[in-house]
Amino acid sequence: MDSAGIYPAKTRRKSAINRREYLWSGAVATAIAADFRALPLGRAVHVQGTDVIKIGLVGCGGRGTGAAVDALRADPHTKLVALGDIFPDKLQASLKNLQTLFGNRVDVPEERAFLGFEAYRHVIECSDVVLLALPTFFHPHYLKAAVEAGKHVFCEKIHAVDAPGVRMVLEAAELARKKGLSVVSGLAWRYDTGVQETMKRVHDGAIGQIVAIEEICNTGSLRAVPRRAEWTEMEYQLRDWYNFFWLACDLPGLNMVHNLDKAAWAMHDEPPLRCWGMGGRQSRVGPQYGDAWDHFAAVFEYADGVKLFAYCRQQDGTATEIADRFYGTEGRCNLLQNRILGKVNWQYQGPPCNRFLQEQAALLQSIRTGKPINNGLYMARSSMMAIMMTWAGYTGQVITWQEAMASNRVIAPERLALDADPPTKPDPSGNYPMPTPGITRFE
Repeated sequence: MDSAGIYPAKTRRKSAINRREYLWSGAVATAIAADFRALPLGRAVHVQGTDVIKIGLVGCGGRGTGAAVDALRADPHTKLVALGDIFPDKLQASLKNLQTLFGNRVDVPEERAFLGFEAYRHVIECSDVVLLALPTFFHPHYLKAAVEAGKHVFCEKIHAVDAPGVRMVLEAAELARKKGLSVVSGLAWRYDTGVQETMKRVHDGAIGQIVAIEEICNTGSLRAVPRRAEWTEMEYQLRDWYNFFWLACDLPGLNMVHNLDKAAWAMHDEPPLRCWGMGGRQSRVGPQYGDAWDHFAAVFEYADGVKLFAYCRQQDGTATEIADRFYGTEGRCNLLQNRILGKVNWQYQGPPCNRFLQEQAALLQSIRTGKPINNGLYMARSSMMAIMMTWAGYTGQVITWQEAMASNRVIAPERLALDADPPTKPDPSGNYPMPTPGITRFE
């Protein structure tokens, strides 16, 4: 697959812990190093043998660097051997910080520090485990390439921005299953001990039959990267990818997907029948915010009558809340508080955990024990729910699961290069085209 051929030409059309947004100052690096020394790893990881697992990282921003930190912390017999990124400054900053924390366990000489749109291929060749943490557009393609090469993969959320990408994730997961490879998702709440214990009780009937779910992810405004005169339009969008749909799938893909994934988990990962919703942008207005919206609301309907009510907003000065609430015939569950009230009253009393560390520990332990983990199904389905929520807002139409999964709509550049045109471009005033409910269509 060459960089211009990511999609066939005929389909191209125009108070949770913050996810790895590390502030890489000297003080923070020192604190993380101290935390590493104090971490009781024996409870989470049982290393069998001392063979070194070689880790490669593709995507050297805050989330990718954080994933590498967690992988190196989770197993003392791991070594980071390759880095890949489009931008030299991102790669060098990541390398410097990781070397500060882990010394010679970060063995990335110049010849294994790869730059450009083809960097991922070289990282895959060098590694046993590939960590993927890029703008979402790239995730399904790189995931598939890593699995085809016989490598275990950690892939950050969201896992695709369109249905062809979702189908690619499912194909890669099935190939991984056949090859005995692990594929672990960055939907990290599935690895949180308190959430796991609470969800077990929900599934065992502690609140009776679920009748409704409320998912909320309302926060302050998202960051925007100031444009520099020397950047091309493609470079600007790649550096400010949070604010462009084709790279991130808007707010449902950026952050609401975690909530949607927990709702899907409560529903045993059965897909909803349909989704409708609304949204727009009111406070994050201007070309500096690309084509992203600042609020969405959606309702997902299930075959058994359950309705999932989902809300996300990123506006400064507004009430903030992150919550997952399940309502049943015999009680209710506040998942993030690890609490069940009703016929059964229960509160998780166990110790807290670092879910980001736990997911890496699970991945590495699965490799050492020869018991692969495959998160492919829920990776794909939760990503599709985020895609549905985005497009339900954009179009103002009801979108069924069957329609969503069958879609061939792709928004992608004709070629991948810093001097190429991205699929969305500003008008002469600098503003980006926006979807219009009632006019924009989901195809």
